[in-house]
Amino acid sequence: MTNPIIADLENRYTAKKYDASKRVSADDLAVIYEAMRLSASSINSQPWKFIVIESDEAKQRMHETFANNFQFNQPHIKSASHVILFAHNPAYTREDYAKVVDKGIEDGRTKQEEREQAFGGFAFVELNTDDKGNNATWTKSQTYLALGNTLHTLARLGIDSTTMEGVDSSLITEMFSDELDGYVCEVALAIGYHHSEEDYNAKLPKSRLAMEQVIQVL
Repeated sequence: MTNPIIADLENRYTAKKYDASKRVSADDLAVIYEAMRLSASSINSQPWKFIVIESDEAKQRMHETFANNFQFNQPHIKSASHVILFAHNPAYTREDYAKVVDKGIEDGRTKQEEREQAFGGFAFVELNTDDKGNNATWTKSQTYLALGNTLHTLARLGIDSTTMEGVDSSLITEMFSDELDGYVCEVALAIGYHHSEEDYNAKLPKSRLAMEQVIQVL
């Protein structure tokens, strides 16, 4: 199939070794950040926070979160251009959704007189909230939609990436408590440019299940 989208996705892979001398440009970062902001979520809830690790000081803090576990991912923190923490709100409330509703009014999507009706979508949150107010499973799922959108955007830009579920959420919460402010990070994304000589994964062929194994058209 000849299509630029398919070509970009064919070329996308998980980088295993980054070239520490290469950095993502400000122009590309602006596109990435806007793509993240525009990501889809159920009822447009946007129950996420994206924390970008860019400075040497922030990278050192992130580096230290690997003190106990997942050391195989630790080298990416300082060699990648940036690391993005994908954090979710574990206790999304009606007050949180009110910010979305009011922004919709500001943007002209919802009429002021229809504000109360706009909260109808919050029923989806309630369906996924336990008796202690926890809905982390649902909000984490929304955050993975943003992660997928970001991976596609990076592929289109020709920027390498490494999704890291191998992170220590408890230490990240400790090291970035002010920035997270109650949100929880269980997945991070390293972005940059692979080391052409040392990244073994760049040389391997892409492998996916056959089309007929994963897609059924009725």
